[in-house]
Amino acid sequence: MWSNFFIAQDDDGRGMGGAGGKSGRVGNRPRPPRMSDSKEGKIKLTFFIACIGVTLMVLGMGTEFWVELSQPKHFRNNQTCEMAHYGLWKSCIRTLWVSDIDPERESCGPAELPGESNCTFFKFYTSGENAVIFKKTTQKSLHITGAMLALFSLFLMVMGSLCITMSLSKSVPFFLKPATICFVLSGLMVLLSIIVFHQSVLALLASDHSIPLHHELSWSVACIGSAGAILIFGGLMFLLLSLPYNPMEKCFRQPSSSDA
Repeated sequence: MWSNFFIAQDDDGRGMGGAGGKSGRVGNRPRPPRMSDSKEGKIKLTFFIACIGVTLMVLGMGTEFWVELSQPKHFRNNQTCEMAHYGLWKSCIRTLWVSDIDPERESCGPAELPGESNCTFFKFYTSGENAVIFKKTTQKSLHITGAMLALFSLFLMVMGSLCITMSLSKSVPFFLKPATICFVLSGLMVLLSIIVFHQSVLALLASDHSIPLHHELSWSVACIGSAGAILIFGGLMFLLLSLPYNPMEKCFRQPSSSDA
């Protein structure tokens, strides 16, 4: 008797069967579309390219070869000359032998030549003191602004990488758009930090004219600039992959349909 009662309740969708019906309705909610294997492969390839940009950014950010300041080769004497190179965090003064320098080069350098080096960290991050390089004074406000832009861009790179990792682990394209914003903004901030840093170098050179100096941006800036371009490219690729359709295929289909 009781077994017939429960069977009838299950058939009607009420009672204990009703609870099962509710759970069934909850389980039948539409799930977000899952990505195909080919799309996951494209995302992984784009993420690998973006990781190259992140690596270049970290490599260039931690070095002190953003700019080289070189005195004339024979400014002091005919045996040695001095040059400086610095980045976001510290500066180095190097003493090179004139005999090791290219005879066609008029200024001291490059920094890769053997010689004595004296490196110190900038104090405007701790005590707020400006640094003095060859009687020229740094502009700490511009220098700190460039450093903060670089650090914030690094934070956005980490957030974008987390979004891509979650998108691949959940196999859903929802996190691709936040990753796009993070990578594009980080790339723009990287390029902006280079511009601000270059302005700080020009302000340093204009602070004193007693010692003539030749300046040139070094290989770290090349790494940072390449990282910014790669990050922007990776962010735009993530934007294309987040779309429900391929815009290239849609563009090519329209002319073909109009011709038909």
